[in-house]
Amino acid sequence: MTDQEKKIHETEVRKKEFTYRGKTVDELKKIDVREFSKHIKSGPRRTVLRQFQQIEDFVNRAKIKISRNKSVKTHKRELIVVPEMVGMKIGVHDGKSFVPVVITGDMLGHRFGEFAPTRAKIKHSKAGIGATKGSKFKAKK
Repeated sequence: MTDQEKKIHETEVRKKEFTYRGKTVDELKKIDVREFSKHIKSGPRRTVLRQFQQIEDFVNRAKIKISRNKSVKTHKRELIVVPEMVGMKIGVHDGKSFVPVVITGDMLGHRFGEFAPTRAKIKHSKAGIGATKGSKFKAKK
């Protein structure tokens, strides 16, 4: 095989690498939070620029907890996912419990709350005793 054929073969075998707006996750992890805001849509961009200190503090606290082998939990559902969080497992509060969320590259620019739904799917079953007028006079035992 010639050098050119080897390069073609390597590109075919290699799995497609995730990119976000033309940049890989490793490249994005190297840049600042405010620099990353230039790559996201306008709504989240404004939020990141206003709350960059909160986001940086959260990322630093999360890194410390992960280094101590503790779980990262948060009530801050409004925080925007930034590249430094990719790969972390974060417990996001849904109002009742902490939902474990593994941060991936696809989640960049979204909020934590989008990945921890607050309302459960309702499972309807038959009506209970006393719920309808017909069942009102049935024995409870």
